[in-house]
Amino acid sequence: MEVKIGVRQSNRELVLESDQSAEAVAALVDEAVKADNGVLTLADDKGRQVVIPIASLAYVEIAANSGRRVGFGA
Repeated sequence: MEVKIGVRQSNRELVLESDQSAEAVAALVDEAVKADNGVLTLADDKGRQVVIPIASLAYVEIAANSGRRVGFGA
């Protein structure tokens, strides 16, 4: 699944592919937001970790992967 993370005062967003379910990612975000001075830690499908301080977090967009399209068909 694709996870997009908006960071405050930055024009770019972080994008990562994760093997976790949408519910698991949403639970991690919810837990990090509730914690005082917390950080959000997510792992991508290659085993790398992304750590974002909650104070810098603008938004998190969780989208299920739709199959890759091949060719010119509609």
